[in-house]
Amino acid sequence: MPDASSGQPDGAARTARVGAMTDTLTDSRASSRLFSEGVPLVVEEAPRRSAADREQLLADPGFGKVFTDHMVVARYVAGQGWTEAKLTGYAPLQLDPSTAALHYAQSIFEGLKAYAQPDGSVAVFRPEQNAARMARGAVRMAMPPVPRDGFLAAVDALVDADRDWVPTGPDQTLYIRPYELAIEPFLGVRPAAEYLFVVIASPAGAYFPRGVQPVSVYLSEDYIRAAPGGTGDVKCAGNYAASLLAQEQAIAAGCDQVVWLDATEKKYVEEMGGMNLFFVLGSGADAELVTPELTGTLLPGITRASLITVAREMGHTVTERRFTVEEWRAGVADGSITETFACGTAAVITPVGEVKARTGDFTVGDGTPGTLTMALRERLLDVQHGRVADDHGWLHTVTAG
Repeated sequence: MPDASSGQPDGAARTARVGAMTDTLTDSRASSRLFSEGVPLVVEEAPRRSAADREQLLADPGFGKVFTDHMVVARYVAGQGWTEAKLTGYAPLQLDPSTAALHYAQSIFEGLKAYAQPDGSVAVFRPEQNAARMARGAVRMAMPPVPRDGFLAAVDALVDADRDWVPTGPDQTLYIRPYELAIEPFLGVRPAAEYLFVVIASPAGAYFPRGVQPVSVYLSEDYIRAAPGGTGDVKCAGNYAASLLAQEQAIAAGCDQVVWLDATEKKYVEEMGGMNLFFVLGSGADAELVTPELTGTLLPGITRASLITVAREMGHTVTERRFTVEEWRAGVADGSITETFACGTAAVITPVGEVKARTGDFTVGDGTPGTLTMALRERLLDVQHGRVADDHGWLHTVTAG
């Protein structure tokens, strides 16, 4: 039986090798989806957990702990290109101990969400933007880019197969994690010759189940996230591993998250954890927003880009520029900066209430979520959940394949 308590498929599925296509394909079929030219996305029969087990897991999925019944796996071989792709049962990857990604960190990923819509359909938010960002990241990491249409076909196939796992509760979603890693077994510093592209999915509960709460942040003055010419604008695994010590430092200081400063002068605000930041100047209809400009050291967030569009449509000026810690501190002190928030796929918008630093702590506004912060959050969530018209075509409806 499936292990409902762990959120994992049963043991039989877990022991299956997923690095290669089924030899006989007797339990598989070609779908109508193409991963790349001449490479169909093959659908394999896979065990599914019972409706009762699924309901139990969806009652309180948390975030990143429960996974659906299927995944997509595609293989790339140098000189041959993308050679095979399949929708198969969720299972461990069988990797050689000398697998390149384990030693040299050729590994990139994305994060996006599928939303239950009022008409019963399921839509993914701006997946073509994730496909484009992942392709740019692959180039930077000397990896083969996943074809845009193959990325979308993989996401569609997985969400279609596991649409019963898309939660329907308030602000609940299906989080989708595409990633690519080097799998060639060798020791040597060069780009690998073989790669896997994998897509898995995890139902996610409301990020703020007890209402939106502001976070406290710690300004990191000991560590940096990224430097000019580095990989700060890429979702590569190494960036996140390198952030963990500073995050522990923030927690030790009694804070929820770390805020990164620029590498050169350590005076410009860049990101909060893995999220982009916005600062609200003024209030009411005349409130303006400032967000750190994309200098190559910041991740070009899709939520960030969406919020810039939404805020401007609401009549607010949005400026992308460099923003110093001292401007933040002085603006809070004189009341010109009234709100601060971070944004990203997981939380959409997270208010920032308190800032701690060796040079002195300060509280943004009265420490509670700001009016514009909450208005922007609700507006974007309404679009994502289909509660208002999608005027930009941001929602990608998943069709049967």
